[in-house]
Amino acid sequence: MLKLRSREVVSGLESLPRRALLKADGLTDEDLKRPIIAIANSWNQVVPGHIHLRDLGRAVASGIIEAGGTPLEFDTIGVCDGIAMGTAGMRYSLPSREIIADSLEIMLEAHRFDAVVAIASCDKIVPGMLMALARVNIPSIVVTGGPMLPGEWKGEKLDVISAFEAVGAVKAGKMTTAEAKQIENRSCPGCGSCAGLFTANTMACMTEALGMSLPGMATSHAVDAKKIRLAKESGKQIVRLLRLNIRPSDVMTRAAFENAIMVDMALGGSTNTVLHLPAIARELGIRIHLDVFDRLSRRVPQIANLRPGGKHTMLDLDLAGGVPAVMKRLEKLLHLTAMTVTGLEVRKNLKYVKVTDAKVIRPVARPYRKMGGIAILRGNLAKDGAVVKYAAVSPKMMKHEGPAKVFNSEERATKAILEGKIEPGDVVVIRYEGPKGGPGMREMLGPTAAIAGMGLSESVALVTDGRFSGGTRGPCIGHVSPEAAEGGPIAIVKDGDIISIDIRRRKLDLLVSKDEIKERLKRLKLPEPKVRKGYLSLYSRLVSSASEGAVLG
Repeated sequence: MLKLRSREVVSGLESLPRRALLKADGLTDEDLKRPIIAIANSWNQVVPGHIHLRDLGRAVASGIIEAGGTPLEFDTIGVCDGIAMGTAGMRYSLPSREIIADSLEIMLEAHRFDAVVAIASCDKIVPGMLMALARVNIPSIVVTGGPMLPGEWKGEKLDVISAFEAVGAVKAGKMTTAEAKQIENRSCPGCGSCAGLFTANTMACMTEALGMSLPGMATSHAVDAKKIRLAKESGKQIVRLLRLNIRPSDVMTRAAFENAIMVDMALGGSTNTVLHLPAIARELGIRIHLDVFDRLSRRVPQIANLRPGGKHTMLDLDLAGGVPAVMKRLEKLLHLTAMTVTGLEVRKNLKYVKVTDAKVIRPVARPYRKMGGIAILRGNLAKDGAVVKYAAVSPKMMKHEGPAKVFNSEERATKAILEGKIEPGDVVVIRYEGPKGGPGMREMLGPTAAIAGMGLSESVALVTDGRFSGGTRGPCIGHVSPEAAEGGPIAIVKDGDIISIDIRRRKLDLLVSKDEIKERLKRLKLPEPKVRKGYLSLYSRLVSSASEGAVLG
């Protein structure tokens, strides 16, 4: 017999006052007899990827009621990385992931919900919710909000990265301010998460590949009625999962995480998955080391080439068959017995799947690149690892040596780039922007987009202990660990030092003698913390290294 947690709240004489409070919400005795299912939504009016989620919540609720459950909805926070980008506010983006996870845990545990449908979109919200679902481990399913349609101007597809890169193009004299205004007005045409394979859409794809959302969910667009239908079906499916007692721990196994990483490599997704997937796995007692990403990257070819590294959009991927079609291509590599929220194993979900556009999703034998989209670099500058989006690097920059131009903040680096102080061949080093030093490990889309917009992405590299947007392209190496604030070697790099990058050989080195490095580290004096109060101060004291997922505790 199904044991419902909600009976602790609504059953028996002792629950009379609790029932009275729930009846103040408009619930009836019949409603309280049914399983009580949470809808954890991240709807808000700030984030374009979230402005339509209220409608998805209604569709989910309809499906829950139809299947015999009682839905109750609550909201959590959501930061728009694009809006916060390049400002002090970006320090709050990654730390918000922990707040989202904690807020869901609190609501689900305090009110003893029987199951949950998580409705999420955008960069930190999807992984934050998955962390909570793993932690609480009641029957769960995720509805991701879907991509934004691409914009268009002069026959070219546009997205938010077009807007960021327009800044550098104007500064370099490659574009007029009037042309940039057209891009500003056309690049983000409506609701949804930004149109390329940036972090938000990468994490939606990871959620589907993990088995935590229904097939087709990740790439069905925000304005597509298919998204509403999938949301309603997810509401029905959560009641079935509750009756079958299928929980996140049954779905998000080590095999499932490896499947997700393989899909990530095949797609050439955002480097932020190297932070988020280990953090989610940790909640289930599963350790995902950086080396797992590198091992699978060497095994799995990149068979799709989406923006920012390629020309295709999320709409192209959806029309080609979406994540199921990518997984069908990888069928011989995947763990096919992994369970999913369909109640079926991966093998059965893929049985009738077809790829409808081989130009968008290539066969494994004819990939865009023989290796996957992310590479883990190591060397004397990154003993614990660094991350690069292999898929977005020009073949010309796979190997590079150049003099360092060192900056202790993103703002100083961006100013120097836009003022034309960076020359072809340089290696821009941005430090004290890691999880502890930032604090908050800001994304560096501003400087990387400026480099690209000024036409330097095939001659200038960027190395940081911070991280990059999923929209970053070019030889941009992030997550350098240990970070500067922990006394890592990146803290002792000087202007003019030669830095060697060899992405194919997975090497990142400071070409300075061992004795000189040792002496510089001995003399190193770390700066005072940038923030001394509030959540960021607490976060900086508790957060782990980027190489461990930047988790708390």
